[in-house]
Amino acid sequence: MVAPDYAPPAQPTPPAQRPLRAWQRRAITKYLAARPKDFLAVATPGAGKTVFGLRLALELLADRTVEAITIVAPTEHLKHQWAASATNFGIPIDSNFTNTQGQTSRDYRGVAVTYAQVAAHPTLHRVRTENRKTLVILDEIHHGGDAKSWGDAIREAFTPAVRRLALTGTPFRSDDSPIPFVNYEPDGSGHMRSVADHTYGYSDALRDGVVRPVIFMAYSGEASWRTSAGDEFTARLGEPMTQEQTARAWRTALDPSGEWMPAVLNAADVRLRQLRAGGVPDAGGLVIASDQTTAREYAKILHRTTGDEPTVVLSDDPKASANIKKFAESDDRWLVAVRMVSEGVDVPRLAVGVYATSASTPLYFAQAIGRFVRARRQGETASVFLPSVPVLLELASQMEAQRDHVLGKPHREKDGWDDELVAAANRTEDEPGEEEKAFTSLGASAELDQVIYEGSSFGTAAGVGSEEEQDYLGLPGLLDPEQVRTLLQQRQEKQLASRSRKHAEQAAQPVAPVETRPQTVQERLHGLRRELNTLVAMFHHRTGKPHGVIHGDLRRQCGGPPTAMASVEQLEERIATLRSW
Repeated sequence: MVAPDYAPPAQPTPPAQRPLRAWQRRAITKYLAARPKDFLAVATPGAGKTVFGLRLALELLADRTVEAITIVAPTEHLKHQWAASATNFGIPIDSNFTNTQGQTSRDYRGVAVTYAQVAAHPTLHRVRTENRKTLVILDEIHHGGDAKSWGDAIREAFTPAVRRLALTGTPFRSDDSPIPFVNYEPDGSGHMRSVADHTYGYSDALRDGVVRPVIFMAYSGEASWRTSAGDEFTARLGEPMTQEQTARAWRTALDPSGEWMPAVLNAADVRLRQLRAGGVPDAGGLVIASDQTTAREYAKILHRTTGDEPTVVLSDDPKASANIKKFAESDDRWLVAVRMVSEGVDVPRLAVGVYATSASTPLYFAQAIGRFVRARRQGETASVFLPSVPVLLELASQMEAQRDHVLGKPHREKDGWDDELVAAANRTEDEPGEEEKAFTSLGASAELDQVIYEGSSFGTAAGVGSEEEQDYLGLPGLLDPEQVRTLLQQRQEKQLASRSRKHAEQAAQPVAPVETRPQTVQERLHGLRRELNTLVAMFHHRTGKPHGVIHGDLRRQCGGPPTAMASVEQLEERIATLRSW
């Protein structure tokens, strides 16, 4: 893939002859100067790790440092993807190699296998590694610690390798399993921290124009559900709640039979059409679903909304890789996939995403968002729609944060650092579990809560279909990072000015006596919660304080339970208090 700085030539240039990106040149220069046995390169998704690895492989083959290459990838799809890329570099790789086969044709320069394949027969792969001077490329190396047997197997199989190149965009894990062939050093606080030989983060890539800026569209709304005991609850996505309440409100919003998902999918399609009409005619969209059942239902909603049949990719579908490839080469609009797609899709034209899964780990989130950031030319942006829940809002705000794997870190939060969903993502076991059966979704409304860009929040609550929402969905298709920031600030100022004007006009108008029916308690609570959340959003923009912190400060000063359970009197007191700040 050509970096945005280079104009595409009249005739396609072979990948091996294309100019390297600056970070790739620096990393290769650093490697060739030291020629270490092990080298860990950490580069943000979309930065070009594959090109870096294959260009380095060419160098080592050319000077006879190595004679063969073994590429290890986390999924079947990725090993075939690596082999296809290697072919473009003139390096024939056998990605159909099996353990029972044991050997491959001498016409190949190496094989591509999965971590699970190595773990199933490490001795076989050790013998292959010993027989020829081998370069082992370990793609997404953090998977090497997914199970003790995997880590042991990789060490057993590839310790005899002449050279080992480890690649990852997410060099961190939730547990204390050391990642094979990665160097750890004391961090000064009593822990051991992973150390990369070369690092190229998202902020670096964004500055260089290598990746797209990501605009997060966070949607909130009222969610209602009934527990197995018959109790009914209503809460607003994004409000301070218990972990259980947040999870149930979140899953209620993602229920395809409710109103939230159709509204968000329609908004995402509006954004996609805007991009396609505004300079990115082949822009594609991806919906990441939690399981196979909801993936199919989301596809039906998209079909009704757009009139087009989306491509559906399921983890147990033998045609999954072929369907992804077909979508990548087409100009079709939508792809719907179960979350296993996070490390299995390389579709550079993906520009709009809908994060419709309950997965909430930094590792999974980073991998998922990585599907949308690959830049092809100057000005392309990515838009990701997601539920307005605290853990996702925090991850969206920390897109540019660099993380390492820390061993022995105390009090590691399970909810925030959990790789189990990633492991489950590559299995076919995608059916709902007991937690989903513990309550029944009753429905959820949707509204645009805020827009997150470069860690900052823009906008206040805007109803679905409103002029304010359309202002954000209608951002031009081609923008550089500075233009994105400027336009979002302008949209926010316009929105706040409009609201202030309306409040002033309403205050100036005499109140005419009208006969209306009294509001129900439910209507009164709904109105007060909405007003409070709008004020919290405005206070956030004025002070920079996170929404949850503002809600917490109000509770400490006024007392009472979380907003979802507060009474009319308590909500009125919080509104009055916030207006006085």
